[in-house]
Amino acid sequence: MNLYQLRYFLELAEKRQYTKAARQLNITQPSLSYAISQLENELGVKLFEKDGRTISLTDCGRDLAGCASESLAILDKGIANLKRKAAGAGKIRLGFLRTLGTDYIPDLASRYLKQNPDKETTFRFHTGSTGALLESLNAGEYDIVFSSEPPESNDFHYTPVMKQDLVLIVPDGHPLADQYRIPLSETLAYPYIYFDQSAGLRYVTDLLFEQIGQKPEIVYETDEDQVIAGLVAHGFGIALVPYMELLLRLNVRILQISYPECQRDIYMVTSRRHELSPAAHHFREFVLTGLLDTPHS
Repeated sequence: MNLYQLRYFLELAEKRQYTKAARQLNITQPSLSYAISQLENELGVKLFEKDGRTISLTDCGRDLAGCASESLAILDKGIANLKRKAAGAGKIRLGFLRTLGTDYIPDLASRYLKQNPDKETTFRFHTGSTGALLESLNAGEYDIVFSSEPPESNDFHYTPVMKQDLVLIVPDGHPLADQYRIPLSETLAYPYIYFDQSAGLRYVTDLLFEQIGQKPEIVYETDEDQVIAGLVAHGFGIALVPYMELLLRLNVRILQISYPECQRDIYMVTSRRHELSPAAHHFREFVLTGLLDTPHS
């Protein structure tokens, strides 16, 4: 028994004439007769009986028609759903650093939906530190992550997609508060609130201090940039953090670092352990195409 036989059977049950059913199915009448005969032989029952100049279903035929119709409807619905997904429909699960949630990620998702109105795409948004995001990515909880550079590993595919400015923040009234731009070396006289080892920015800030051959005095560590900003605002130390609008609402002063250049690359990351869904793959290609279309200075 195969799907063609069941579809032929249901068409014949509806039309009640081999000629009409064969014409609708775009096959020859002998081909239809042979398919029905094979189906009856396999099942060991008669499915049709003559009814004057037409045919009608036997009791066994009516039983098969009920279950075949229901089964094929479920199958057709499933196939249609798979075709929708293959065309890019479905849910895309994004994980990203919290500082990207104000503008970068909403802008990406909004432009994608506007350019692909027929794909029936939805997004799920999650935030976290780089370490937690990458762990969840490998666990299959996210499709794509936007984070700091992953550690050297065979677990990830990753591509830089943007740069994010890092700034020095100090509390109001701090000796550096009247400065606008300062070299990193001149900040070393003051204790730092630092990103801990789970944060992608820990590696970035360590490299910045390595460039000037010195290390800061670290008094507190955490993985949350907003927590760091709050601690600075209350006088616990100074810190290097990504620029974020929250800083404008806190009692901190924002300083630019004149040397070395204080930026970090943001990467789009996928896991080698899990196959991307068509929807997630299409979104990833959208982001990569946008990188190629962006003019470089």
